[in-house]
Formats: sequence, C-alpha cells, structure tokens
Amino acid sequence: MPETTGHAWHDKTVLVAGGAGFIGRHLCEASLARGAEVIIVDDFSTGRVLAVDRLSGCDRVTVLKADVAKPLVDMPRCDIVFNLAAPASPPLYQRDPVQTWRTSVYGTDNLASLAHSWGAVFVQASTSEVYGDPDQHPQTEAYWGNVNPVGIRSCYDEGKRAAETLIMDMVRAHGLNGRIARIFNTYGPGMDTADGRLLPNLITQALNAEPMTVYGDGQQTRSLCYVDDLVSGLIAMAQSEAARGEVINLGNARERTVLEIAHLVAASLSCDPEIVHLPLPRDDPIRRCPNVSKAKRILQWSAQTPLSDGLTHMVADFMRATC
Repeated sequence: MPETTGHAWHDKTVLVAGGAGFIGRHLCEASLARGAEVIIVDDFSTGRVLAVDRLSGCDRVTVLKADVAKPLVDMPRCDIVFNLAAPASPPLYQRDPVQTWRTSVYGTDNLASLAHSWGAVFVQASTSEVYGDPDQHPQTEAYWGNVNPVGIRSCYDEGKRAAETLIMDMVRAHGLNGRIARIFNTYGPGMDTADGRLLPNLITQALNAEPMTVYGDGQQTRSLCYVDDLVSGLIAMAQSEAARGEVINLGNARERTVLEIAHLVAASLSCDPEIVHLPLPRDDPIRRCPNVSKAKRILQWSAQTPLSDGLTHMVADFMRATC
C-alpha cells in the first residue's frame, strides 16, 4: 500500500472541498503529514467547525467558508483538488435534497473547472450509492447500477451519478486530469455520534444502554472500510498517473450482515443489548460489497484494518465524545 506520510507533497497545495466532514478532516491531516499546504473549503452546513479548529491553527492550513455550488472566486491555485463536498448521511442529505443535488452537480462543475484551469489533479469522491440496490455482487466499476431516479435517496445517488458523467465528459472532451473514487461504507473516529448511519447508531445506542436498532431482518450486508485505509486510497488515486480517467472502487471487500455488525459492536463494548427490528427504509440497498481488483491492480491498494481494531478506535472516540 502506498506510503502516506513524509514530505512527498512538500511542494503541493491541496484543496479539500468538504474538508470539515468526517473523511475530509482525515484527508486534510494525511495531506499535512505529507508536507502539503492545505486549503479547506466547506459551507459548514453539515461539517463541524470545531473539528477543523485545531487544523486551522497550523500555518499550512487555510479555511474558507464557501458554498461550492456557487461560483468560486479568488481561489488560490492548487495542485490537487479533492471533491468531498456533499453530505453522505441519508438523514442529512434528505434534510435539503435540492441543495444536496446542487452541491453534487454544480459543485463538481465549479471545482473541476477550477482544477482544469490550474492543470491540477482532480479526485472526485463518488459513492457506492451509484450502484443503488445492486443485482450484481460484488459490484465492479463496469456495473451500471440499479438506482431509483425519483426516490427519497435520489438527490444523493443521482447527484453523484450526474457528477460522474460530468467528470468523464470533461476528461474526454477537455483533458481534465480527473479520476473518480467510488467510496463504500467508511467508519472510524471523528464520525458524528448523531450521523444516522449504521455504526454511529449502533455504538451510540449501546453506550446509552438503549436497544440496538436493526432494520429488516438484519441479513442485508455492508462492507466497512476504516477511514485511514480509505484516505490512503484517495491519496493513491491522486498520485497515480495510471488512475487518470479511471473509476475505481475504494472499500473493504469483506461483506458482513448488519446483524453480525451489531453483535460485533456489542462485543467491543462487552454488553448484551436488546436488538429491536424495524421496517427497512425506502430504497435501502440489500447488499453492498465492492470488487476491489482494479484498486489492487492500479493503485496497489486494499483495505488493511480489521473491523475489530477499527471498532476499538471508534468506540473509544465515541466514549470520549459522550463523556
């Protein structure tokens, strides 16, 4: 797996749109560790101001409050642009679905156009949600997906799909140095306890001695990738010339049922909570697992952190947050 520390980027300026978000903050820290100057662009609608406070004290970090869906003016030139601007939590992106779509599509257009004018590398953070409720397992990058275009999750799913179309058209028509990372379920320290996704929900409920909520029969699957592994993959996407013009899955190829994950969370906390089953949310995917052979071939990347180790770090972080 590519090394993610040292001074390989000491002469680079890295822009992270959505840098106040969960993955964005970890990516900013990793970029700083590589010696880069970092510009964080975020509107803080879902990103956390406090989370970037300690980064903003570094003389190599600039924090800009801006809505990427609107024209970005007077931006300093950057060498690498990571576009992570968009809420990934269903409760958050459904709160303002029109803005979610605009951020995904207009924001991508604005950022990619800037990157092209600078001759910068552009890494688009897409999502496994472009596969919808897949009928191909595991999902390869060549799979076109099974997505509801008018459902309650469509603002995010279809917004990300439209953004992918835009990036690939700019690559082909204008020579944008772009590449697309389809990110599968990512977890780790720094997630918001009120995020609303699987692991934050289960851990918070267990810490509060509440019943764990499992939707459906719990046999639907997720493939959970620790955030440090994911960030390593994003950095590999940026620095690999072979990734130019490519779409690459980034995620953990180990598929687990939601019920299995709930029991692993309980074991990590040495508790035995009641499990309450509720109806599945609309358009919730039944299976989700990446084929990562392309990431292994092009990036020499794969997820390395065992779920048990990642849960230990995440639970400790949540315990600190709730004290």
